[in-house]
Amino acid sequence: MSCASCGTGSGCGTVDIITVKKTSAVKKSPCTSGGCGKLDSYDWLGVMEMSSQKEFDVVEVKFKNGRKDFFRNTNRLILHTGDAVVVDASGGHHIGYVSLQGELVRLQMRKKNVENNEDIKIIYRIANAKDLEKFEQAKAREDSALFRTREIIRNLKLDMKLNDVEFQADNTKATFYYSAEERVDFRELIKILAAEYKVRIEMKQISMRQEAGRLGGIGSCGRELCCSTWLTDFKNVNTSAARYQNLALNPSKLSGQCGRLKCCLNYELDTYMEALKDIPEVEQPLLTEKGPATLQKTDIFKKIMWFAYKDDESTWIPIHTDRVVAILEMNKQNKLPASLEFDVIESSEDKILQEKAELSRFDDKFKKKKKKKKRKKKNKGKTPDSTNS
Repeated sequence: MSCASCGTGSGCGTVDIITVKKTSAVKKSPCTSGGCGKLDSYDWLGVMEMSSQKEFDVVEVKFKNGRKDFFRNTNRLILHTGDAVVVDASGGHHIGYVSLQGELVRLQMRKKNVENNEDIKIIYRIANAKDLEKFEQAKAREDSALFRTREIIRNLKLDMKLNDVEFQADNTKATFYYSAEERVDFRELIKILAAEYKVRIEMKQISMRQEAGRLGGIGSCGRELCCSTWLTDFKNVNTSAARYQNLALNPSKLSGQCGRLKCCLNYELDTYMEALKDIPEVEQPLLTEKGPATLQKTDIFKKIMWFAYKDDESTWIPIHTDRVVAILEMNKQNKLPASLEFDVIESSEDKILQEKAELSRFDDKFKKKKKKKKRKKKNKGKTPDSTNS
């Protein structure tokens, strides 16, 4: 039997249902195909006793490769996470697996801007053995249809990449997922596919990031791809995000498996933008009596900036951002500090006098201690009779 979540044919682990006070929690054993983690959801409220109010009648159902949709449980079926259900589909019915139910579905609908109205399709029933058998027959056609369609695309010389094929459970419709850089005229392709498979054909274009999420994989961080495990909202990523974080603009390191900039560049961007408010903008070299000093590196969180004199660019001098602001203010007033570290360099005579003063200060301390010890010894030598006399 194929896997409920990832759609592979290698089989999936059993589903253990744990019932606690009229609520259900589900514990799934790991899938042998390694694809069950795709956009998986966990019902945090599943083991909590809810109030006496009516349970939310909309259920989240998961289909092949993590595709999810919302359906209304009008028949008040007793459902558990992982149950196969027959749902309403365009021109027929389809089979999916319950991924979430209860109040968390309401939050998911609000997050995805889905309105709770009459447009939400319904759940017909819990899938029986006959429904699942027909569903398996429909899925058995997907691999051959994928390879055959790719061959037709090459013959028609269409500039598109076919990623996946999904047959509806009632064998009346097939959805072909593809990616392309430009608009593609696939009218001839649809005619050939409809005549060959005798089903309704739907072509659905997906982005490069969605393609990587459907295929899955391991990122450079060593974890599963975010787009295949939890990320569904793909935001624009610019190279400015890398510049703000002081990252090298290396395309091979900044791009993900989809060929686009990594989505994780946006994760810590707000923190860096907040920290950059305390970092002064250095557009020109800092002017000192030793010469102009150019900025080499900035540690945003430690608020330390490294500068190097033009005469000696191999030596970097770290200074705090407060000192950089002070030097910039002096340069605006046409004043030059002696160096990056000091405003005025002390003469050698002043340094010698300071060193002598420090040494004499330590000598005075030791002299006082010796005097105290001598006084104590003298007091011990005197007898009480002598003191009374």
